[in-house]
Amino acid sequence: MAGFLAAIFFNMKIPNKSKRVVIAMSGGVDSSTAAALLKEQGYDVIGISMQLWDYTEGERDRFGGCCSLDDIYDARRVADRLDIPFYVVNFEEAFSKSVVDYFVDGYLKGETPNPCLKCNQILKFEVLLKRVMELEADFLATGHYARAVYDEERRRYLLLRGKDTSKDQSYFLFTMTQKQLSRIIFPLGDLTKIEVRKLAKKFGLNVAEKKDSQEICFAPKDYSSFVTQYAGHRIDAKGEIVDRDGKVLGMHSGLYRYTIGQRKGIGISGGEPLYVLKIDMAKNQLLVGPEDRLFSESLIARESNWIGIPSLDTEIAVLAMIRYRHKGIEAKVLPLGNNKVEVCFKMPEKSITPGQAVVFYKGDEVIGGGWIEK
Repeated sequence: MAGFLAAIFFNMKIPNKSKRVVIAMSGGVDSSTAAALLKEQGYDVIGISMQLWDYTEGERDRFGGCCSLDDIYDARRVADRLDIPFYVVNFEEAFSKSVVDYFVDGYLKGETPNPCLKCNQILKFEVLLKRVMELEADFLATGHYARAVYDEERRRYLLLRGKDTSKDQSYFLFTMTQKQLSRIIFPLGDLTKIEVRKLAKKFGLNVAEKKDSQEICFAPKDYSSFVTQYAGHRIDAKGEIVDRDGKVLGMHSGLYRYTIGQRKGIGISGGEPLYVLKIDMAKNQLLVGPEDRLFSESLIARESNWIGIPSLDTEIAVLAMIRYRHKGIEAKVLPLGNNKVEVCFKMPEKSITPGQAVVFYKGDEVIGGGWIEK
């Protein structure tokens, strides 16, 4: 049924009208309330849910977190309540290649990937936005807690933190381009989560009290079991666990099972607590050591993207977030060429993890960011 609806949707010829908005509906309270607000504000609203996984018998239970079949049903009920058109688009192939493969390959390279950020970058703001423009819609809207504004003086679209700092999701959006920001609406940017739930009740939405999704949608909490199942023969063999002097302390069960800063589950004991300091793919070794060795003064990031400025030509001072929910640390960012930057911290920072994103702020503004390489 989902594929059939998607086919109808993308073959529709919709006359061009001003203020037409396609809202990405996940079935949660945030995107549902965003849809209701847009309609209340007079927009011509169309709801879309993305089918990202195989929901057939036997596969449904593998898909947890957000974006499940039940979530699509919830989104449909909200659309019915709001009396807006609703369609399901099949993005299984794009999701598998751009998010799931990225997730697995990241662990197999010794990194700790961020699939939610990659899903936003590729699925929502590239694949879905492209389809939205094909419908001759004016905007794509999402339920993110973030703000997009146009700065007349700089003649640039800016990305800002959401008003609710406890729910701010601007970290996940650092890859956005000027073209994308010109077509995006974040209806919840100036609202708190409490206000959103109150509005959902006011609009009579069935998801007003629905719990937020906390986990990665396509994998269980035990990510290593998913990687094992998905990667098959590509899984690395067991190898050595060594200390800083190269002394062998034990054997690891596959480097993809570990992440920088990990203490529990390493499988060895010593006279002091030991943490994962480095994942050495070339030697198939896990380097461990005391907690104080987890601190670093700088990092290198690749694939940098700039929003608040056209490009980075000289050193700038920022507040750097090295992971979601990180409080941020004062730092200087220096261009290295080849779209790489060096980030030097005011104070040593703990557990910098390759594969995660480092995002740069000035106050509430996202200046840019990049993917941590080392």
